[in-house]
Amino acid sequence: MKKQEQAQPTEETPDLFDPFRQFFSFRRDVLVLSAAMFAFSLGFQMTSRYIPRYLEVLGAGGLTIGLFGTVQNVISATYPYPGGIISDRIGSRYALTLFGLLSSLGFLFWVVAPEIGTLSIIGVSIEPWFWIFVGLFLAQAWKSFGLGASFAIIKQSVPPSQLARGFASTEVFRRTAFLFGPLVAAVILFVFADFRLGFQVILAVAMVFGVVATLIQHYLYKPEDTSLGKEFQGIQSIRDDLRTLPAELKPLLIADTLVRFANGMVYVFFVIVVTDFLEVSLSLGSVTLSPDVFFGVLLAVEMVVALVSMPIAAKVSEQVGLKPVVTFGFFIYAIFPILLISVPEETPVTAALVIVLFAFSGLRFAGLPAHKALIVGPAQKETGGRVSGSYYLARNTVVIPSAALGGVIYGGITVPGIQLEFTGSPPLTFAVASMIGLVGVGYFVVYGKEFTAYE
Repeated sequence: MKKQEQAQPTEETPDLFDPFRQFFSFRRDVLVLSAAMFAFSLGFQMTSRYIPRYLEVLGAGGLTIGLFGTVQNVISATYPYPGGIISDRIGSRYALTLFGLLSSLGFLFWVVAPEIGTLSIIGVSIEPWFWIFVGLFLAQAWKSFGLGASFAIIKQSVPPSQLARGFASTEVFRRTAFLFGPLVAAVILFVFADFRLGFQVILAVAMVFGVVATLIQHYLYKPEDTSLGKEFQGIQSIRDDLRTLPAELKPLLIADTLVRFANGMVYVFFVIVVTDFLEVSLSLGSVTLSPDVFFGVLLAVEMVVALVSMPIAAKVSEQVGLKPVVTFGFFIYAIFPILLISVPEETPVTAALVIVLFAFSGLRFAGLPAHKALIVGPAQKETGGRVSGSYYLARNTVVIPSAALGGVIYGGITVPGIQLEFTGSPPLTFAVASMIGLVGVGYFVVYGKEFTAYE
């Protein structure tokens, strides 16, 4: 890129509303899909962070909760490719409708799981929490299409020097749902003293959001180009895409995988740590928020910081480069687990410390737009979907066992045949996670590459 075409430093003060203005300047199809994504995100953010707690209430132990996280990782790694194939077969509009209906059905499975009770099938007892796993395969269906397509759309819609700002626009809009979702969940849980009943109401509301989002995208989404769904064409294509990833991405991929593996070890246990390990509640005058309700407030605090920091960091990255901003986000990911598990229990300052820590955790999202720009930036103009899809396939595949490993360390494991027994240790789990994450941060500092448009 010629020098005069490069982004120049600017003294412009970051405008927190600029991402929304830029977002609404995008094409109609992007707006419709993003509106559907917002509705689904609202449903997921009301529910997903509480699912480990729901599993616990239904009788699942630490290992089972960890396995739930691993199944999520499997789905994240494997769904985009069959999603692309289905889209090729029936068209993106009908594929999105199908995925939306399946996701809504998944929420319904989660609602009725406690009512099914324990079943005995061929002498095997099926606990109620089993149906949470079944529902997961359905609930995640809508996400199977959009990742590569959204990357490609942004890649083609903004100049290279403003990729981070383009991603910030869509991320800020979508993650506004991440703010409202936990708050809605907290209000419902506050109204219903019983967690199980309250969470079933939350799941039912999320199902309604899913149905509404499906109807919106089915009747309003009119794709002008259906080629995006044809990016993935079989195993050989996947192998070729992985082999031809831009060289600049390989250090980022290694570091990102280490950081995400570390986060995957403990992510599903954040709600358990707040509600069971720390048992931290919040008193506001005559009103006391239970640990379950307080966790929803913490997620909202985290997302407020994320929404404020993302557009600022995106503009900063245009001046200092993408790598420093991505490194900062990685560092927050890595250090948060050990800080959270180190909070003192049952002291007057515990609630305040936890609030500060979740606000600190929100800063990890500051690096997200720069991170996505760094992924898709080196790609050829028409290969943004392929490159991003290959990148996430490789990363998410390696991360698959992280939650199961975290579950073993957190909850312990017993192997009767060889008399192996480990009682489990939450502090050890979170400490190991932070150590692995910091290795990833150090690797990226030493070997990470800058996207050339910012040099």
